[in-house]
Parts: sequence; structure tokens; C-alpha cells
Amino acid sequence: METYPSNGSLAQPFTTFGGLYDRADAWGPEAEGHSWELPKRWVEARGRLDLRTRFDFISSNDIIGGNSGSPVLDRAGRVVGLAFDGNIESNAGRYYFDPRVNRTIAVDATAILAALDKVYGAAHLVTEITRN
Repeated sequence: METYPSNGSLAQPFTTFGGLYDRADAWGPEAEGHSWELPKRWVEARGRLDLRTRFDFISSNDIIGGNSGSPVLDRAGRVVGLAFDGNIESNAGRYYFDPRVNRTIAVDATAILAALDKVYGAAHLVTEITRN
């Protein structure tokens, strides 16, 4: 995970479930045409989730359009997340990669497993995914 300079500050290297709820609480469900309103099942799951769990993270992996859904691997080859976006600086990545600012945004594998179990009630999928 890596931070990068953004709007005169540093972009946080990861978000958490707590941050998700904090944003929803701070903005309220009606703000910006309900943009911050959480689905009912996420509201109901709040007490079942560890709010410190990492939700999304940024990394210096190279990404361009069409890479969404690609696995993000650690050095040992383990899946640690799924890429779904890049920062604005990554748009030029098709032609030039600048490791100082190009970033991939990914959902953390831990968050996927937690959501499957605690939000969607699919513990059987967690067992299948994590079985060695």
C-alpha cells in the first residue's frame, strides 16, 4: 500500500469499514441525491463488522481501463484484493507510468470475506474461498 500526493495533502493508503459508516453518518442519507445512503443490509450489519477492517487500499501497481476485477497479489502470490479503479493520474498510464503518482485502487480481500460473512450471510462462500 502506498500513499501519494493529492490536492495538497497525502491520500490515505487505505479506508476501513468504520470510514464507510463515518461518511454515511456525517453526510446523512439524503445528501447529494442519496449518494451516501447505505443499503439496509449494510446498516443492519454495522454491529457485526469489525470497523477497523480495511475496505479499500491504494497501491503503486500499474492500471489502465479494462483491468477492473483483476487480482492484486502480494509478493508471495496470495490474493490481497481486487482492482477496481485508478486515481486520475493513472489515466495516462496507457502511455506512461509515473510511480510517484500513478495508483491502483482495490477492494481488500479481507473486506470481501467479511462482507460475504457478516453482511450477506454467505459464510459457506467464505469457507469455500479460504479452504486450502
